Amino acid sequence: MADYDAIVIGAGLGGLTTASLLAKNGFKTLVLEQSDIIGGCCSTYEANGYKFDVGASIVEIIHPMERFFELMGKKREDYIELVPCDPIYSFITPDGQRFSYPTDIDETTRVIESIAPEDVEGWKEFSGLGFEMIDKMMDAMMLSPMKTLPEAMRMVIKNPDAMRFLPLLMRTHQAVTRKYYKNPIIQSSVAFQSYFAGAPPEIGSGIFGFIALTEHMGIFYPRGGMISIPEGMRQAGEDHGLEVRTGQKVEKILVRDRSAQGVLLEDGTEITSKFVVSNVNAKVAYLKMVGPENLPRWAVKAIDSYRHSMPCPMIYVGMDTKPDLEAHHTVVTGSIDAMNKVWNDYYMRDLIPTTAMSLVCWPTEADPSLAPEGHHVLNFLCNAPAPYAPLGDNWDRMKDWYREEAIKSLEKHVLPGIRDHITYMEVSTPLDFERRLLSPQGSIYGLFSDMTSLALFRPHARSRAIRNLYLTGSSTHLGGGVPTTIASGIIASSYILKDRG
Repeated sequence: MADYDAIVIGAGLGGLTTASLLAKNGFKTLVLEQSDIIGGCCSTYEANGYKFDVGASIVEIIHPMERFFELMGKKREDYIELVPCDPIYSFITPDGQRFSYPTDIDETTRVIESIAPEDVEGWKEFSGLGFEMIDKMMDAMMLSPMKTLPEAMRMVIKNPDAMRFLPLLMRTHQAVTRKYYKNPIIQSSVAFQSYFAGAPPEIGSGIFGFIALTEHMGIFYPRGGMISIPEGMRQAGEDHGLEVRTGQKVEKILVRDRSAQGVLLEDGTEITSKFVVSNVNAKVAYLKMVGPENLPRWAVKAIDSYRHSMPCPMIYVGMDTKPDLEAHHTVVTGSIDAMNKVWNDYYMRDLIPTTAMSLVCWPTEADPSLAPEGHHVLNFLCNAPAPYAPLGDNWDRMKDWYREEAIKSLEKHVLPGIRDHITYMEVSTPLDFERRLLSPQGSIYGLFSDMTSLALFRPHARSRAIRNLYLTGSSTHLGGGVPTTIASGIIASSYILKDRG
């Protein structure tokens, strides 16, 4: 008899979602997490009295989270307190102009009108069509299984409006942006979000062009830091008997006759189960944990063809004064052409870009308890994206240089004089992300996402190569992010509940 009904590898949001829903449905379920803390990229650590978010910095599209707690028979607010953030973003243009987008649509219209009256009609057309698509397609796009072409077709048949919106989703992010906006300042204020999917505007999927619109439905910060989300989900699962072990690294998935039957830990311990769920990078799961010897040749070739998503250095700053910022997120923008140039001329050549484009997150604006009284924390993405292995150099040697460049960039474009108020500062390089999270090449979104690697073209939630093996998290449909990884866990658990017999 197996030790557990299900073993979940990794306590990221996808893994905790799947595990908790299985526990709710009577499965004896174990989560094994290699780190000492849960959450993966959606986590928080403490240093010198400050609490810093590891990666994820905000929550938008909270519907999958609410759906999770509904399926658990719980109320989200009993486990996670979400603080609304408004404005959504503040922007700093290359010439120093500053403006903000509030949550309210009408107020945003007035902001756009003050900058580019010629784009007001485009904004109204974009938002009208976008909200209609969100209303009719949110569940279908995020919570519907899309493992096979027949499943995708069933989704379309069940949601006939999908055919009307499909042309929009097949366009690039750049094409969607330029269809509705002409002013370069307005274009750059929405085009930068292509990097949230890990791709430049010219190749990123047009579906992410509507992310900016969903944020007008509300963006939120969890009180206590981003780790409050996985902690709340873990507690909901433990209320139904879920077992979570940290500091337990899975080395291998036990496979016999192409069927997953448990895991082998780094210390040599074997734990058996009826089902195995992987919340780690799909290439790691298949090529390292399952092993090519247990996979058909087509599966080895298929999984090896995927590219890792981009890495991104993170900078964590503690300061003894309130920053002169207006919003939870402040973006130093660049033109669409500049964003593409960063990708093609720098990132793809393993060079660190010399652009001002960056994102500054101010968590203590929403939750002052993350820092000592009178102090604040910033999470800063500088000159993103940056390569995993800089040409002719390495991140360990460059860390001090990069820290100094980040301070200069902050002082020049965002916060003059900040150097005199920094009390703590840490640079987390792509190499550091790989070491801490075991994320190959420091990839922050699992696998690269463009129009050819979404939905049924991503690794499937129910493995086609290994029976009783399931995948969840950023490597699966729809990719990286808080709502999408939670949605992936809902999908993975639905497969297992269907397959348990």
